[in-house]
Amino acid sequence: MARSIAVLGAGPGLGQAVAHRYGREGYAVVLVARRPEPLDRLVAHLTADGVQAQALPADLADPAAVPQLVDRIRATVGDLDVVYYGAAADGFVPVLDLTPQHVHDLMPLGVHALLALVREVLPAMIERGDGAILSAQGASALRGNPHIAGGLALAAQRNYLQALHAEVAGKGVYVGGLYIGAAIENTPFHAGLQAAKAAGHPVPDLPVVDPAHLADLLWTMHHTTRQPEATYPDGLLAP
Repeated sequence: MARSIAVLGAGPGLGQAVAHRYGREGYAVVLVARRPEPLDRLVAHLTADGVQAQALPADLADPAAVPQLVDRIRATVGDLDVVYYGAAADGFVPVLDLTPQHVHDLMPLGVHALLALVREVLPAMIERGDGAILSAQGASALRGNPHIAGGLALAAQRNYLQALHAEVAGKGVYVGGLYIGAAIENTPFHAGLQAAKAAGHPVPDLPVVDPAHLADLLWTMHHTTRQPEATYPDGLLAP
């Protein structure tokens, strides 16, 4: 059976690029996101390129449904070799507007679903001494931003991944987080910035990055450097 990856949060930007990057290397790809139509289009693109791909629509905001989702994935490709997690709720909340309800609503995608996924897939990875858990999130996970106060959920996720890396790195399982301080091409966020700029509205001064470049970074982290964290652009981890 081919090696396999589940791409959770398989959107038109980085999720799609990760699917193509791993699929090009012979991985069977399972795509998970909430809306079936975009998933079906992505599967069509992947299969046209010779990639074994399947779509499993699911709402990751419901962590209680994760065990059943993983059962469906296993029925498709067996035990996973790699989990890529790119799902996140909208954290663009000004810090003075942040409420306990906001935080409550951010945690299912920010932390709970990933934790539930890891609990389902990690035992088999540890047993065979091989596997990878990858996450890519915004740079608000690294330090507080008064305009993106919802990044606290991603900061909690980062803390969990750091602890997980410390526990399982010696057991053959790689855990890596990529933190992105840029607008990713082919995403609604990038499109919104372009539209606002064209309309003459002020927009943040952000670098723009090709999602294929970020997917290459994740591949290199997993297969070459094995570093637990990286950023785009470089240097965001510096104090």
